[in-house]
Amino acid sequence: MNPRLIGIAGPLEGATFSLTDEEFSIGREPANKLSADDRRMSRRHCLIKKEAARYKITDLDSRNGTFVNGVPVKERWLEHGDQISVGQSMLVVLLQDPEAAKATSPVQPEEQEWVAWSTAELRPEETLYLQSQPAGAALPATERTVRDFKALLRISTAISSLATVEAIQQKLLESVLEVVPAEHGAVMLCGEDADDFASIASGHRLAGTEEPVQVSRTAARRALRERISLLSNDVLAKETLSKSESLRASQTRSLLAVPIVLLGKPLGVIYLYTLDPRVQFDESHLQLVTAIAGAAAPALANARRIELLEHETRRLQAEIDIEHDMVGESAKMREVYQFIAKVAATDSTVLVCGESGTGKELVARAIHRNSVRAGKPFVAINCAALMETLLESELFGHERGAFTGALAQKKGKLEVAEGGTVFLDEVGELAATLQTKLLRVLQEREFERVGGTRPIKVDIRLIAATNRDLNDAVEHRTFRQDLYYRLNVVSLTMPPLRERREDIPLLATHFTAKHGMKSKRRIEGLSAEARRCLVNYDWPGNVRELENAIERAIVLGAGEQILPEDLPETLLEVPSPASVPIARYHEGIAEAKKQLILRAVEQAGGNYTEAAKLLGVRATYLHRLLRNLKLKDEL
Repeated sequence: MNPRLIGIAGPLEGATFSLTDEEFSIGREPANKLSADDRRMSRRHCLIKKEAARYKITDLDSRNGTFVNGVPVKERWLEHGDQISVGQSMLVVLLQDPEAAKATSPVQPEEQEWVAWSTAELRPEETLYLQSQPAGAALPATERTVRDFKALLRISTAISSLATVEAIQQKLLESVLEVVPAEHGAVMLCGEDADDFASIASGHRLAGTEEPVQVSRTAARRALRERISLLSNDVLAKETLSKSESLRASQTRSLLAVPIVLLGKPLGVIYLYTLDPRVQFDESHLQLVTAIAGAAAPALANARRIELLEHETRRLQAEIDIEHDMVGESAKMREVYQFIAKVAATDSTVLVCGESGTGKELVARAIHRNSVRAGKPFVAINCAALMETLLESELFGHERGAFTGALAQKKGKLEVAEGGTVFLDEVGELAATLQTKLLRVLQEREFERVGGTRPIKVDIRLIAATNRDLNDAVEHRTFRQDLYYRLNVVSLTMPPLRERREDIPLLATHFTAKHGMKSKRRIEGLSAEARRCLVNYDWPGNVRELENAIERAIVLGAGEQILPEDLPETLLEVPSPASVPIARYHEGIAEAKKQLILRAVEQAGGNYTEAAKLLGVRATYLHRLLRNLKLKDEL
């Protein structure tokens, strides 16, 4: 395994970075392991840390956030193939070498160091077969030259028709063993480090041979490092070569090591050898194999690029089909994700409770998307948005002439959702008569249209949501107890935003990117002061209120950063903890408001209504100020 990051888009495209260190920092400062001159990247943007055999990425409170597979994250374990977006760059995480040779590889490398040894050397650009000839000049048309040209053309045509790196690698080895009198060979492709081989294809001229191919890694590395093709005959007679354990053990007599190079970048090595003392390689073999390597290089590079693009396509498709659209990594949100994973596989009725704006509909959609009903309709109905008569027609449909204006038969939402999921939002607002009819749907999975007499069977899953306390509604007889029990088969309470404050920066980053794109404004992110204001606020409207605040800041703001003054005034009224400094201007305004209110309440003798009149504001607004400024404990 050779863990690494590869840039696939932006300023870092094409760059490769090793993850062998325990900590790998990314940012604009030169002191980082990965440093980039990118204005959208913070000085210390994020950190990748190795823990045991796994890698964890942590955002270091960066201005524009760290995204993994398109989702802003604070901390996350990385998996093979994950995409990290930092600043203007995108990097893919490679933690595995799927094509790498296993411990039982048929190739056994040897690390013995030795010096210049070759009988002949040839640089790829000096290959006669791939050079353009001057006008009127041509290579001598000997029988061998013609044969080599035909072999080169045949091999080039064969490998150019193959689509995968593995297929090209194997075909290349087979073809070379057909035209060069080598008994054994290997085609080894480079990994991240040019000295390491991530993919190896090895083989023998004679079928049935099973012994491992003995490769001198030092020879292969020299061919790669110096970009030269190497040939040596009478290997065991050379004093420097005879010291090589692998060459001595295999009784290698002659060998060829030819680099596969494209535009000066090494891609791999073709390694051939023979044990027969009667067979020797010559310069024509060296010329031919070097030409074959030159012809194979574009095919291998293109196949690698295609495989990377296919991987990228699969990753993007996975993003389109993500399991949920929620943002958050807190412990409470992980519990929500676990709940979705469990109930999605069943057909049980689900009740989602929680304050307004916590994302109850997103949970319902995630359950539907991950269920066997995902290919069928998801129909959402807001029970609080329609009058009782309209809601009944909306749910169950109506027959022609059922009431004034019913000019034609209409299918209801329950019928339209056949085979899929019906989401009833604000189910606590249902009128008593509709509660009775809904109970029948849950019990019998059938209903009648308004004005109809024929029962209609439906196959639907029901998910309901409410921000009311249905237990309390049952006690006050405003909600049927039997319907509550039918709805409350499996229930989930969505956590309010104030109980998962660690998710606020992630959500703010997500909404900044979303609305910055919609508004066609270049937004660098949130200032540290603005972020502290967001985290310190209690968010009675939860995620919906946070999104509205970010959208407002982007629409009304003028700079490339969101500053405290761009945020709604209510956020600035909340005092920061003593340990957290905020901008002096906003601190002064909050303190002035506080003193003004205290003085008015004191003059009114503790009467909030009279104090509101003295201040010239509504009593409800004064109560909100008292709550936000946390003044009730002081009065």
